[in-house]
Amino acid sequence: LILIPRRSSRGKKLVEEARRGLRGRRTNGTKEAHLGRRQGTSCCPGKKKKATDDMRTHTTWKAGLTSTTSTEAKNRGSRLRTHPLGGPPIRVFRSSSGQDHRGSRLGSSISRIFAQASHHEHDHDHLPVCGTRDLNEYVSGLKFDDKGLLVAIAQDVDTGDVLMQAFANEEAVRATLRTGKGTFYSRSRKGLWCKGETSGNYLMVKGVYCDCDRDSLVYLCKPIGPACHTGEPTCWFEGTSECTEDTVVVTGESPKTTLLRLEDTIKQRQAEGEGKSWTAKLLADPKLLCSKVREEAGELCETLEEGEGKKRCASEMADLLYHSMVLCRAQGVEVRDVMEVLRKRFGTSGIDEKAARVVAK
Repeated sequence: LILIPRRSSRGKKLVEEARRGLRGRRTNGTKEAHLGRRQGTSCCPGKKKKATDDMRTHTTWKAGLTSTTSTEAKNRGSRLRTHPLGGPPIRVFRSSSGQDHRGSRLGSSISRIFAQASHHEHDHDHLPVCGTRDLNEYVSGLKFDDKGLLVAIAQDVDTGDVLMQAFANEEAVRATLRTGKGTFYSRSRKGLWCKGETSGNYLMVKGVYCDCDRDSLVYLCKPIGPACHTGEPTCWFEGTSECTEDTVVVTGESPKTTLLRLEDTIKQRQAEGEGKSWTAKLLADPKLLCSKVREEAGELCETLEEGEGKKRCASEMADLLYHSMVLCRAQGVEVRDVMEVLRKRFGTSGIDEKAARVVAK
């Protein structure tokens, strides 16, 4: 599907560029058809518009388009359509079979124009070859730069925190996969570097993932201690907010997911002590806190029993999550502790897990 703005200056330029290479003939070989012409208009000056009620003839291209009517054009052909963002009308071109125009003069010319704007000129066949693979074959299939390196990013398997970024060569990737410890290539030392060998702050790798171009990796890992050499949990601890044309506010915050940001807020309210904060009030009154958790759990169940819908269900789940996290905070339990328990249950039957707990009791 190709969408071309008809009235903007950019749209006119695209149309004009396309027109120079796309001027074609009608299938009967007698009249020219031009890109951007309105439906039902004649291709020659002086000719009257040929239309009968709602059945108007569309422009036909020898390069893969066939003549059709406005009724048939509901799902294909050339038609005007309101711009999705409220801009000027756009003309949609699609072949009679519903396919795009790759291989045709129309498709190749327009594709060339948009390719120049996107600068995305590499193979798009990125489907992974799944199944058991030879380790050396897999590693050699990655795309290393002219120095034999690629980017390797460590991410916390439980919290999603981005921990650090370094470089890895083929040997480092093989070592990571074989040992389960995050291994990189040190450009300053010019050799392999297993994170934690000196400090004890290992990255216990649970999975390695490559991107669509196979030139960067994510080490999904369980960090043992802080990941940054400064002693911070992550190497990213400088954020920004409230930017103007000339200034920006710099904060000492790390990028965190929604649940972790909520956890930080709960910790902050706890540190501030009892006051106007509802969180502090709950923490100071365990009986009230427990009653709220039970209440929110009941209201969540009611969304299913009463058929209250997805929006109401999400709202009640948010309430339950918040109050449950406050209860966990009162006992010193963090989100990562809960996530680790859930992760360890992957691959285990819930029925078997519950039976094991009964036996243990």
